[in-house]
Amino acid sequence: MKVLFIDKKIDYLGTQLAPHWIYRNFGVLGDAVVAFVGEADVPADNMVDIADALEKAFIYSPLMLHFIVEHFNNNLDLAIYRQRLLIVCIKEELEQFEVPVRRLGDDLYVNKGKLSVSIATVSAVSSLIHVGLNIDNQGTPVKTSALSELGIRDVKAFAEKVMLRYKRELEQIYEARCKVRGI
Repeated sequence: MKVLFIDKKIDYLGTQLAPHWIYRNFGVLGDAVVAFVGEADVPADNMVDIADALEKAFIYSPLMLHFIVEHFNNNLDLAIYRQRLLIVCIKEELEQFEVPVRRLGDDLYVNKGKLSVSIATVSAVSSLIHVGLNIDNQGTPVKTSALSELGIRDVKAFAEKVMLRYKRELEQIYEARCKVRGI
């Protein structure tokens, strides 16, 4: 698992949730997680969540920390498990700042305000995950919380810690798989 924080601003439109997006844009080949900062404005045509699309819901935040993950297998169940694992990694990192964060499925809440958006899907060659965390929450369509309100100022350092935590979890899962004897 490779990790990369992208220092340039990238607005998330939903189009980044595509096979080989990380490789085509940043030269990182194979299983990877990248993070970047930018607005989130996902039109209905780009929404992967069919329920949200049917409800004509939309995703908007003026500034988010985005994580894009790509694993080269296309098992949707496994992608959803990994999505939940990434959410837990984010929650645990927030708890290092003594943030009272609550996880409900694949969403994180602070003081009843939604901090995250998240989706997992598959392509013909890979599984893909997007998680966005509000940095600023002015103009969001629902009650939200934001990293800026939680005292998280160094977003890059926070993102790097989350990505390394996720990478370590995956490595430890692999090691646990390798060290047991089948029965």
